[in-house]
Amino acid sequence: MPGRLKGKIAFVTAAGQGIGRAIAEAFVSEGAVVVATDLDAAKLKGLKKAAALALDVRSTEAVNAMAKKVIKEFGAPNVLANCAGYVHQGTVLDCSEQDWDFSFDVNVKSMHRIFRAFIPAMLKNGGGSIINIASVASSVRGLPNRYVYGASKAAIIGLTKAMAADFIRKGIRANAICPGTIQSPSLDERIDTNAKKTGKSLKAVRQDFIDRQPIGRLGTPEEIAAGAVFLASDESSYYTGQTFQIDGGMTI
Repeated sequence: MPGRLKGKIAFVTAAGQGIGRAIAEAFVSEGAVVVATDLDAAKLKGLKKAAALALDVRSTEAVNAMAKKVIKEFGAPNVLANCAGYVHQGTVLDCSEQDWDFSFDVNVKSMHRIFRAFIPAMLKNGGGSIINIASVASSVRGLPNRYVYGASKAAIIGLTKAMAADFIRKGIRANAICPGTIQSPSLDERIDTNAKKTGKSLKAVRQDFIDRQPIGRLGTPEEIAAGAVFLASDESSYYTGQTFQIDGGMTI
């Protein structure tokens, strides 16, 4: 059923690759006007029928300026898709204060900046749908070597529920998607890092990631994007404050 997002304006962060790009592409294919952003503007090349703009979500000044630009040129977004994220690997013993601060800044505070910048205009416009990318590795489930990552993704779930509760009577819905292990450039980087650290082959390390998926394979960004389209559409108008585990059975 194409055209589910026709007439909607969608703002997407980290749209240069992986889940963020798949979401931006899916929104475009469903008829939305998409503003796709990424820290590295070069990664947005080839993203058709979307406004592609560079954005550092760690900069409050940059986010505020972007919000003013988007609202002036396109109008208040009907959909906010927060996809920016960073995966720190290791236990508490591997996590410096800098690692902690960086992880929470990218994964959590970036969303706070987006909300502060866009929510007032969205409220004036009648509301909209917020989609936050969290993770199964969060308050949903503990995974080895995901200490600060899991903590930050758990914070996203709490933040999402708080947003849903605060604006439930004001037209704004907020939900979180919790992916399992998804094939992406980010995963490839982690596989390469783990191979160098452990001395295992790339194939063996990749298989380790596959083996933790009960379904027996990695997920695709497009499978996550399909869930995001549903949450962005009016089909999900009765959904708010929820977590959606798209995880290949990790939480069975």
